[in-house]
Amino acid sequence: MDIVEILKNKKIQAKEIPAWGAYLRNRWDEEFTAHLTRQEKESIFLYDDGGLCGYLWHIFSYEKKKCLEEEEAEKAFNMEPKKFCYLFYQHYDHALLIKNASAIKAIDLIEEEDVYIVDKEFTWTFVVTHEKGWCGPYFARKDRE
Repeated sequence: MDIVEILKNKKIQAKEIPAWGAYLRNRWDEEFTAHLTRQEKESIFLYDDGGLCGYLWHIFSYEKKKCLEEEEAEKAFNMEPKKFCYLFYQHYDHALLIKNASAIKAIDLIEEEDVYIVDKEFTWTFVVTHEKGWCGPYFARKDRE
């Protein structure tokens, strides 16, 4: 079952916003990695096109930003008050604007890979990676380095 169907079944409004992925990834980068230099970002393969594929979540796996991991991250995400959120992917430009998102839980994203959720102001983020059981999920606040 895809994420749109999961949200619909939970009576959560999700508006598809095609082609917003690049904008949202850039904004996420600006908000959550601003404390790193370009060289530091390159050293953790944040933008790499090669074998490590430039994952934004490397900021967490390389311990360049404080975050909660695994079950603690899921619990924090589940407890976070959520009104409006963006959901977007690392490698796709498809994105969603989720309204009245308080009912969305970490378990709803179990089938997703390299997906990012942020509140509308980008003050927190929840990330589910493709490295299930090894890296992530992660939960972080913008103001914590």
